[in-house]
Amino acid sequence: MSKELEKNYNPSEIEGRLYDKWLEKKYFHAEVDRSKKPFTIVMPPPNITGQLHMGHAFDNTLQDILIRFKRMQGYNALWVPGTDHASIATEVKVVEQLAKEGITKEELGREKFLERVWDWKREYGGRIVSQLKKIGSSTDWDRERFTMDEGCSKAVQEVFINLYNKGQIYRGNRIINWCPCCLTSISDAEVEYEDQAGHFWHLRYPLSDGSGYIEMATTRPETMLGDTAVAVNPNDERYKDYVGKTVVLPIVHREIPIIADDYVDMEFGTGVVKITPAHDPNDFEVGLRHNLPVINVLTEDAKIVDEYETYAGMDRYEARKAIVADLEKEGALVEIEDYSHNVGTCYRCHTTVEPRVSMQWFVKMEELAKPAIDAVKNGETKFVPEHFEKTYFHWLENIKDWCISRQLWWGHRIPAFYCDACGETVVTKENEPVCPKCGKSMRQDPDTLDTWFSSALWPFSTLGWPEKTEELDYFYPTSTLVTGYDIILFWVIRMMFSGIENMGKAPFDTILIHGLVRDSQGRKMSKSLGNGIDPLEVIEKYGADALRLTLVSGNAPGNDMRFYWEKVEANRNFANKIWNASRFILMNLDKADEKDVDITKLTDADKWIVSKVNTLVREVTDNMENNDLGVAVAKIYDFIWEEFCDWYIEMVKPRLYNDEDETKAAALWTLKTVLINSLKLLHPYMPFITEEIFCNLSDEESIMISSWPEYKEEWNFAKEEKAVETIKEAVRGIRNTRSGMNVPPSRKANVYVVTTDAEVADIFEEGKVFFTTLSYAAQVTIQADKTGIADDAVAVLIPKASIYIPFADLVDVEKEIERLKNEEKKLEGELKRVNGMLANEKFVSKAPAAKIAEEKEKLEKYTTMMEQVKERLAQLSK
Repeated sequence: MSKELEKNYNPSEIEGRLYDKWLEKKYFHAEVDRSKKPFTIVMPPPNITGQLHMGHAFDNTLQDILIRFKRMQGYNALWVPGTDHASIATEVKVVEQLAKEGITKEELGREKFLERVWDWKREYGGRIVSQLKKIGSSTDWDRERFTMDEGCSKAVQEVFINLYNKGQIYRGNRIINWCPCCLTSISDAEVEYEDQAGHFWHLRYPLSDGSGYIEMATTRPETMLGDTAVAVNPNDERYKDYVGKTVVLPIVHREIPIIADDYVDMEFGTGVVKITPAHDPNDFEVGLRHNLPVINVLTEDAKIVDEYETYAGMDRYEARKAIVADLEKEGALVEIEDYSHNVGTCYRCHTTVEPRVSMQWFVKMEELAKPAIDAVKNGETKFVPEHFEKTYFHWLENIKDWCISRQLWWGHRIPAFYCDACGETVVTKENEPVCPKCGKSMRQDPDTLDTWFSSALWPFSTLGWPEKTEELDYFYPTSTLVTGYDIILFWVIRMMFSGIENMGKAPFDTILIHGLVRDSQGRKMSKSLGNGIDPLEVIEKYGADALRLTLVSGNAPGNDMRFYWEKVEANRNFANKIWNASRFILMNLDKADEKDVDITKLTDADKWIVSKVNTLVREVTDNMENNDLGVAVAKIYDFIWEEFCDWYIEMVKPRLYNDEDETKAAALWTLKTVLINSLKLLHPYMPFITEEIFCNLSDEESIMISSWPEYKEEWNFAKEEKAVETIKEAVRGIRNTRSGMNVPPSRKANVYVVTTDAEVADIFEEGKVFFTTLSYAAQVTIQADKTGIADDAVAVLIPKASIYIPFADLVDVEKEIERLKNEEKKLEGELKRVNGMLANEKFVSKAPAAKIAEEKEKLEKYTTMMEQVKERLAQLSK
């Protein structure tokens, strides 16, 4: 007795049960096995503050497709999961929590604050992990890591100390990006630029000798308090005599020099720029070249410092208004010009970033960047799509030193210690070192490392580095990195140079880039727009398989995708289609023993579908090997829906219901074989429904650990494929003709196939049965000419044959004439009414334009319909 599926496909009933089974059976787990080739993916670790959003769902679906595919191909497939401590985001969450209790982190103190953050992590940090399980992620949860676990922390410390000892990490006063909201430095990669409407304030500074003024413009007048020079280009003839003189800084009334520097663009504005080394990265470099003082005029939260009493404590924008007003009073404001410019904002909170001179820790990037560039140029690592190499190269070839220190408490604390007694600095793994010079106790640097510093080590720290583990030796380098184009700068680049620096090899051979999931209007999903869609809501309503198929179908690597609810519903319908087809097959399996069928004894229809699925296996495998996952699943979808369900199953039904049909076993073998192969191809995309059906259809334990289908030359039936495709083309032509004439399926019609080609005649002779079942034929006659075929027969033309159906078989002529005359009468009435309205001057002059346009459209429609009716009546009356 064959097994049976439930009548209706209910994803909520099967998904949790099957996922628990997979976990229990340890199907996701991988151990070192030298007899197998490894295939490794490291999951981009989501923040512990995160909740599953469409980006996570998309990213993890793509990874899961690849890992399931490779697991079935026989690879030792390891997908390493984990989460990121997310310094800024997590600290902000806990600070907000404390604020509700009326406490600040400073009042709590560092140690107590960190205890609260660990408590928060234990309570909420696993939420994203449980949500990732809902979409079917087959990642090795036994190997789950956290960027601040003991192993990762050890790796971070090792890398920092190694780079410091090599002179690659240094501490210095440099201009950095400062977020006045998060109150920490951020790296260049963490700055997002956006167009903002602003102004150019044109100012004039008086020459100290009273001989005149020099004019310039600025977008940030509040920073003029910190001006320490005015600069011109040394080749600018207009200002040659000015160089070496001084000007009086308005409002502040401090004398500052006029200097010459090649940085100044002679063609822009007046060719004069004010130099504020503390608040502009370019000015900072000019200041270094000319030994200018650095005057900081803003506090950490972007307020004017106490030294400027008039503006002290004012927010930068409030101060801007006051300073502009005072400049105008002093006669130093020439004009205000509207100006739109690119402004840097913090990627976390979107506050406008302040360039700020600060003592920070940096990684020297020039030497680290070179091998990362070479690894992609020499093909060790490839980008898919290839054009993302340009972004990668552009950033690395123009890279600046990486500011890695953050003024936060949550994160990896910098392993640097200072001796307040003698000024010695020590970088060490020790927790409480003693000064090697004077023997006094030392104070640890209060700053933590940029979150991306630890994430950069993810491909090897998660495998045990700095220990020389078996896992590291076997699974590194990893295989494919799947990630969005939005973090190439944040993460991909840093993993590349970190992997090469510490392991001697690039961390992956392929970087598969995907785009963003946008709403149906093409907008980025965001809280502010309120257009975010919760993947868990989609799963609850339609199932994880429908969501997964929606995310990957119709999408090419690197491209954004639009989310449509209609698409999810259509994919749920596809799941229902597979379910119902599988139920039909299971319900009929006991009608014959299909186990020992000789493949040579298959019918043409059987060989056709076997040959089609064989070709599908080859094409889908090639597509998936080339990371064309959307192309692959489109082919699987079309094959299952059209070729298998709509054509083959309908073709074989008469054989299953005929007790005397000797080919019943062949039909059942073919149905089962093709379905199993189709399910295997579909499994990486829709793991739950394929597992449930497979386990009811096969004696194997799980589709997950079954073997991936392979192309078989003995399943290549080109002749039979051609024969059945010819039959299909004829059937399709007959169906279209009947549909166009509104002929109901219940009305059978004789079919005449006229061909002089013996091979084609044989094909139709063998395939007569299909015309009966698929195109409602009463009888099929194959002949060499039109002898005996009525002149009014409707013709369907296909290569090397013409198909004729007597008109009288399709239509009851008298009834059709009666119907058409009634239609003609009805249309005459409608045309009379519309023409009457449009001929009425009163109506035309007073009616809204939209109403007139509507009536004109009706006139055109009814006129066309009337012409068609009259033409049809003329044909029938002949």
